[in-house]
Amino acid sequence: MLGSGFRALLKKEFLQLLRNKQLLVILVITPIVQLMAYGLALSPEVKHLRLGVLDYSCSPASRDLLAELVSNEVFDLIDSGRSEQDLAARVRDGDLDAGIVIGPEFARELKVGKRPYVQVLLDGVDANTAGIASAYVMQIVSNFNSEHAKSKISPDLLSTETAIMFNPGLVSSWFFVPGVIGMVLNIAGILVSSATLLREKETGTLEQLLMTPVSSAEILIAKIIPLLVVLFVNIGVSLSIGMGIFHMPFRGNPLSLFLISLLYIFVVMSIGIALATISANQRQAMLISFFITMPVIQLSGALAPLESMPEFFRIASLANPLRYYIVCLKGVLLKGVGLDVLWPQVLALFCFAFVLLSLSASRFRKQMA
Repeated sequence: MLGSGFRALLKKEFLQLLRNKQLLVILVITPIVQLMAYGLALSPEVKHLRLGVLDYSCSPASRDLLAELVSNEVFDLIDSGRSEQDLAARVRDGDLDAGIVIGPEFARELKVGKRPYVQVLLDGVDANTAGIASAYVMQIVSNFNSEHAKSKISPDLLSTETAIMFNPGLVSSWFFVPGVIGMVLNIAGILVSSATLLREKETGTLEQLLMTPVSSAEILIAKIIPLLVVLFVNIGVSLSIGMGIFHMPFRGNPLSLFLISLLYIFVVMSIGIALATISANQRQAMLISFFITMPVIQLSGALAPLESMPEFFRIASLANPLRYYIVCLKGVLLKGVGLDVLWPQVLALFCFAFVLLSLSASRFRKQMA
């Protein structure tokens, strides 16, 4: 295994990989573009919605409510017209995203401990934005009423205090970045590992390797080692972007992340090697990989929580190795937990890696025979 033939083959694989500019772009540029796009563009937060207000009360209390609505930059206050019909028309025409009508008895009802009249108009064409805006308004109005009326209702009202753990600021990029790291590693690992083998097949050098004094196992290992190195560089670049640009924490043990990532790299490389054994060329392998990577990504929890999926797809995701890797990434990076907590996911990744690597290696040896 450590003979001169193996070392020469390993050196050849490193040089070939470094000369392949297309693969280097996939490994280095792809994580940068994907992380910037998903981390900055995909966000459940809604900001700067155009809010029209019709204030019949014109009291200090109503002005306080309006100040609460615009204080967190969710809404931008815009002149709304003179009547409810005008306000509704502007929402209908798309000039406003939301409208709020404050009743004339707003201040008086607050003083006597009643729930005052507040009407909210929302543009429901974008259902997601309308739902989030409605929740914002209802929460702000409810908190405002409670603060102003609790002394009138009862001095012994039950109060609650919420503590948000691991992501106190609810930074949405902290949810997306670990998922994108796993997603990019999945795509790059499958494409690069399949491309390195298919390049040998297309150029006819695979037959020449059979004439060298090395075994098929040594040929496979010589191809795996350079891929391991460049995929770990891929992870390093992704983590640097996540921590440097999005200020994502790294609370766990780097060694745990290294071992877990090693298992998942073996998983994606096994898929890529198996793909190379059934494909005639790199173009065919790339087309087939799309049918593999898209369901894997969609059912992994990388871009959408698993809890929001129908039960059938939640059960189907149990056969998805990327699901377990993303759970481990979020656990190590955000929660700071180790293998003592993540061992069920690590065990699942080990089983996937062992089975898939054994199958892909067996198919590779048969092709080399």
